[in-house]
Amino acid sequence: MWINILTLLGSLALLMFGMKQMSESLQKMAGSQLRHVLGTMTKNRFTGMLTGIFVTASVQSSTATTVMTVSFVNAGLLSLAQAISVIMGANIGTTLTAWIMSAGLLFDIKTLAYIGFFLAIILIYSKKRGVLGDFIFGLGFMLLGLGTLKATGADMHLEQNPSVIAFFQTFDPQSFWTTLIFLLIGSVLTMCVQSSAAVMAITMILCSSGVLPIYQGIALVLGENIGTTVTSNIIALSANTQARRAALAHMFFNVFGVIWVLILFRPFVNMVCGMVGCDPNNVANKEMLTVVLAAFHTTFNVVNTFILIWFIPQIEKFVCRVIKPKKKKEDEDDFKLQFISTGILETPELSLLEAQKEITYFGERMQKMFGLCQSLLALKNEDFVKMFTRIQKYEDISDRMEIEIAHYLDQVSEAHLSPETKGKVRAMLREISELESIGDSCFNIARTINRKLAGNEHFTIEQKQRMHQMFLLVRTSLEQMNELLSGRKSEFDVNRSFNIEHEINNYRNQLKSQNISDINNHEYDYAIGTMYMDVISECEKLGDYVINVVEARMGSKRPLSYS
Repeated sequence: MWINILTLLGSLALLMFGMKQMSESLQKMAGSQLRHVLGTMTKNRFTGMLTGIFVTASVQSSTATTVMTVSFVNAGLLSLAQAISVIMGANIGTTLTAWIMSAGLLFDIKTLAYIGFFLAIILIYSKKRGVLGDFIFGLGFMLLGLGTLKATGADMHLEQNPSVIAFFQTFDPQSFWTTLIFLLIGSVLTMCVQSSAAVMAITMILCSSGVLPIYQGIALVLGENIGTTVTSNIIALSANTQARRAALAHMFFNVFGVIWVLILFRPFVNMVCGMVGCDPNNVANKEMLTVVLAAFHTTFNVVNTFILIWFIPQIEKFVCRVIKPKKKKEDEDDFKLQFISTGILETPELSLLEAQKEITYFGERMQKMFGLCQSLLALKNEDFVKMFTRIQKYEDISDRMEIEIAHYLDQVSEAHLSPETKGKVRAMLREISELESIGDSCFNIARTINRKLAGNEHFTIEQKQRMHQMFLLVRTSLEQMNELLSGRKSEFDVNRSFNIEHEINNYRNQLKSQNISDINNHEYDYAIGTMYMDVISECEKLGDYVINVVEARMGSKRPLSYS
């Protein structure tokens, strides 16, 4: 008996691992295309729903679809209403898993698993088709898990086990309370094992063995729908406002569906049984009950979506009213990552969107820091000290943002990534390094101005005008950099950035020559001329760091004439 139980648990582990492997492999093969589909095919609630179905059926993971959706909401590419429609579609798309498991338990598919392993081991050593090999390995593990699960369930002879029969006979199959108890059991089991697919597989084994009536099996399926949303809401507690709203909308969708199904429970179940040609009270072929469970799962989500898709604006208002945005602190200079969330379960190929948004925010902060440095020239006494302290704080923020984003990208790169994604990770690591260098240059400018003030030195009117002109060029280059980081690189004219950098270099050279001439003509002394040129030179370095970020983002190098 214990051997059978351990084999059952092992086959469930194979099933879960196979599905995880399949999902990750599909995302590697089509991650960027799926993100593009999700971003462009959600113009209204119906296309959003169809997109959710397509993406979830493709990657075999409603969690991955939800993560992508929330990421797009955070990025401002999708509204919360569009996200809700995609999540509704994801609930339909994920029912494909139940049909795959039903087919796996109806037919002997272990032979197909071994054939899949043989093909996968050939493909996995191919650089171009290695990801396809990973996918087939995952499919093979899933089929082997289902085949072993079926064989183990038959070997256990649950329908002849007095203890098992006695346990289920303690529940009155006609009682509404029995339905509620099994619904609760399904919810708790799903929360414990963190996989609705595993609980669905257990339910199918129990029903096909004849020990669990179909009505109680369907109650377990309803519980799985609630359990998976409770888990996501608990995880989302540490995430941002939009993620928590999306998770609540997902829970509302499933809880609402469970409520109306409970009201029409037996008529609705009987209708589904009639659709597949099965009598729930007299099943000759008990393995057909796996088809009933899959059909119920699909019908429930399709009907529930058809009902609620007309009320998406009302659902959006409800979740926004329940979950209000966190109040921002008055001090906006505190360090906090805005888009990288450790709360939501991430998949490697889809995590880069959060990282890219965080890098965009990093760039915006560095532009703001440069603006603070500009304002230092006009400040004195206490106002100067306060502003200089803010710039010091920003310098610390730039160091910490580089470390945190790099740590996040390191975690992403630990997974098996496609060559394209590896290249993106390398480019992002270069971007954050250059952005941190921009922060260093800004702080060096501030320290030079502080040194000037401490030495009771003063810039001439001409020097201030020339510095403002240099600041204007650098600010323009920072604006263009952030335009690139926040938009599509295909729409960005990189030559504008190269031209600005060329102007900065030429202007620096011009001011360098002018500075020597002014010192020789006694327009100002050597000390103030040195500090003046320190500011100008640091601005020129900052321009170089900006163009390095642009090159990393574009994946290109500057023309030789500009080097």
